[in-house]
Amino acid sequence: MTEAHVASLEARIEQFNAELAPLRDFILPGGTRGAALAHVARTVCRRAERSVVALGRAESLADPCRVYLNRLSDFLFIVARLINAASGRSDTLWQPRGGPAAE
Repeated sequence: MTEAHVASLEARIEQFNAELAPLRDFILPGGTRGAALAHVARTVCRRAERSVVALGRAESLADPCRVYLNRLSDFLFIVARLINAASGRSDTLWQPRGGPAAE
């Protein structure tokens, strides 16, 4: 894992995110099956990132590994939003208690 891998992923994130409306609300996992699976993969990436951070306390690790996992989870979040958008589904927005029902 190198800085070049991280930079390549960052470029994809910027490219794909440019196709989406800016975030104005907190988005909940959900939507189509494909989007839901992307959200599951995102949580697996976050868990792996936490494991790498814990391992880094005991072993010397290259920083790009942790950074890549962090950015990969962001990428998967964007992919989930793109899948929903391509399917004509809107994002599932978080609503405070007592507020209108989400989507």
